[in-house]
Amino acid sequence: MKYNNVDFDTYFKQYPDQNGYFGKYGGSYIPENLQQAMNEITEAYFTICKSRKFIDELRRIRREFQGRPTPISHLERLSNKLGNVQLYAKREDLNHTGAHKLNHCMGEVLLAKYMGKKKVIAETGAGQHGVAMATAAAYFGLKCDIYMGSVDIKKQAPNVARMKILGANVVEVTHGLATLKEAVDAAFEAYAREYKDAIYCIGSVVGPHPFPMMVRDFQHVVGEEAREQFLHMTGELPDAIVACVGGGSNAAGFFSGFLNDPVEIYGVEPLGRGTALGDHAASLQYGTEGVMHGFNSIMLKDENGDPAPVYSVASGLDYPSSGPEHAFLHELGRVKYDVIGDDDTIDAFFELSRMEGIIPAIESAHAVAYGIKLAKEMSHGSVLINLSGRGDKDMDYIIEKYGIR
Repeated sequence: MKYNNVDFDTYFKQYPDQNGYFGKYGGSYIPENLQQAMNEITEAYFTICKSRKFIDELRRIRREFQGRPTPISHLERLSNKLGNVQLYAKREDLNHTGAHKLNHCMGEVLLAKYMGKKKVIAETGAGQHGVAMATAAAYFGLKCDIYMGSVDIKKQAPNVARMKILGANVVEVTHGLATLKEAVDAAFEAYAREYKDAIYCIGSVVGPHPFPMMVRDFQHVVGEEAREQFLHMTGELPDAIVACVGGGSNAAGFFSGFLNDPVEIYGVEPLGRGTALGDHAASLQYGTEGVMHGFNSIMLKDENGDPAPVYSVASGLDYPSSGPEHAFLHELGRVKYDVIGDDDTIDAFFELSRMEGIIPAIESAHAVAYGIKLAKEMSHGSVLINLSGRGDKDMDYIIEKYGIR
């Protein structure tokens, strides 16, 4: 299948290129000492990812520890309420630790172990990446520092407690807006000091090469499973697939299973409170090309050209840029990126909970809201939503801010 002169039969062999670029997006914009560390990670990854021992170990971990494959659920009652379109959900909320994040964390920490590192450093927003990284570090016996903004620490208290119980050191970040961007800043600074003994395990398909590629590759299992499962369930491919996009790890893995198929693909960014700068985190919708955190992509900028303040009801989506592969797929037009605001997201959160007995993460509820929107617009067909995480972490915040509807 070709799309705007890109052959998706060979897409994963072409992109990223050897310098980590998806078209003009990606690359590595970091100091020389960190570039040497990244080159070491790249070399180790390309060696280990071809190793039968590594592949067998990762498959065993996914099967025996993570509980993969995760199932697909037919959202029958919700579908019937909406009309003739059938909604389905890929249940990453049933992956161990409650989200898709463990898929790449186990791979990254296994790589760190292979490289002889003693510590992993990570950032987290909603806390799911932090919990997954703390889990992986405990599994492999490595030290773990998790950087998290003070705003998110207050919103995501259950996940902070989980990280500490698992033995991680949670480092509170108080500067700036004290959310995800600032947590990434602080984690990068710590890595610059400790790169000889530690590895920075980035939590999404962002950052300098090789992380956008590596995290996508570890998350590919989601799309690979979903495609096979949906064909087995229904005898055909879905008409459309939907995933939320902040940095974009769950979406990159999910989309990768369907890029070469005649399937409509939708990435959903957080519109938050509205279109004014500082009221949303929809970088692909409203941003321009720019470099931050070591990679070139589409980002939201302030009047000085620096990363703009962003907002989302979902802590895991309030990031002022998006992964370089998402910027590339957006430019190609292969994936359609759209937005959903807070109000529709919270409505979808309660609707899925009440109609199907599934409490989604607020991040995932953005995709659910967009799936509902598509179902109302389509006359027939099927929509597969990536339910990237469960909502346990969000319960206190939802009840405090919105009450019980």
